Amino acid sequence: MRPFEDFRSGLTPAVEQLRESWDQSYPDALRARELAVEATTAAAFLAVAVAMAVLLPAERAFDAPLALTLVATYAVLAQVRFPIGYGFTIPTQIVLVPMLFLVPIGCVPLLVAAGMVLGSLPEYVRHDRHPNHLLATVGNAWHSVGPVAVFAAAGSVAPEFGEWPVLLSALAAQVVADNGVATLREWAGFGISPKLQPALFGWVTLVDVLLSPVGLLAAMAAVAEPYAVLLVLPLAALLFVFALERGARMRQAIELSRAYRGTTLLLSDVLEADDEYTGVHSRGVVSLSIAVADAMGLNPAERRNVEFGALLHDVGKIAVPKEIINKPGPLTEDEWVVIKTHTIEGQRMLDRVGGLLSQVGRIVRSSHEKWDGTGYPDGLVGDQIPVGSAIVCCCDAFNAMTTDRSYRDAMSLEEATEELQANSGTQFSPAVVEALLRVLNEDPLTAGARGPRAVAAA
Repeated sequence: MRPFEDFRSGLTPAVEQLRESWDQSYPDALRARELAVEATTAAAFLAVAVAMAVLLPAERAFDAPLALTLVATYAVLAQVRFPIGYGFTIPTQIVLVPMLFLVPIGCVPLLVAAGMVLGSLPEYVRHDRHPNHLLATVGNAWHSVGPVAVFAAAGSVAPEFGEWPVLLSALAAQVVADNGVATLREWAGFGISPKLQPALFGWVTLVDVLLSPVGLLAAMAAVAEPYAVLLVLPLAALLFVFALERGARMRQAIELSRAYRGTTLLLSDVLEADDEYTGVHSRGVVSLSIAVADAMGLNPAERRNVEFGALLHDVGKIAVPKEIINKPGPLTEDEWVVIKTHTIEGQRMLDRVGGLLSQVGRIVRSSHEKWDGTGYPDGLVGDQIPVGSAIVCCCDAFNAMTTDRSYRDAMSLEEATEELQANSGTQFSPAVVEALLRVLNEDPLTAGARGPRAVAAA
């Protein structure tokens, strides 16, 4: 249910890195800042939960065996971790809903916390997680506070369709409390931008919403026969099987991702070993291309392809004779014909790797196309040029203008900026030029040749 629960070390706001970390163990203790945030979150929850247990009126008697059964069922469901791309969700909604109707309403948050803690104990027994992570587990029970508050305000509520306004309000309160608290704690404790979090929490919310009707059906049966709530366990077993299968596919996808990344970096190293300037130049284009992709709002897959394409846009120059690559003066017409083959050679090399790098190969092939159709190798015009290629083309040219070449000195930042504006709509995509200028205005240092060695996950 908590998509960031496992991301306690080495956090960055990169979705791809979150995706790779979904099932890692974290035996190390929480760092000071994280510990302070989680301790505050857990203490605030316990204060609210105890106050609810003491102050809210009990419409029904407390049945200790039933309460223990609900806690144990909650703990079992907490073991079913269904990967959702950037973390995991647990199907505890199918027992949370019946719990709201079976025990005194004020006791629900404490019972939920007990179920979460009990469900996490195997990790601590195996030493997969440091004991102070229990604070985070307790804080994860905040989602139960919202529906309890709504039920308490509404008075006596039955699991009936006629109560749908209250039931929907309780679900909405759960989502607000869960996502609101989680957003604050992840931002304060781990530096994850609130802008990133809606996409991550969206999957958790969707699963909770879809499982709520199942939980309501269980509640309808359990009102007549309380232990009928155990009938959700076969569904939990089925979800567990699906979770195992999906987890295996996720791990295979991550391994394949790492293989693509390793191949990309290996090709980059080969390119640099073949010609040092070309390799350094390619890495210098990467950081600028990523910044422009972000400024243009590209999705993670497009951004990743831009990053790989920027790193490998000149990989085909391995096939070009060094006397042409390093020629100190202007190239002859015949030499230009040879140079222009490097994008085709680059695509051919990446097509041989296949998979994701075939997509990157299309960016590499078109990375020297011009907006007005005078580029190479295919003479593409305007929007025929893939957006990734248009980004790499513009950033490649800007990097070349602002670094020393064998036949000329580097331009100043102002001169290169004027050149971009002058060629917007002819050589370069106007949208890319606009985004690049925006990036340069925000951080002029991005224009430098610095480039990250770590490529985002494929």
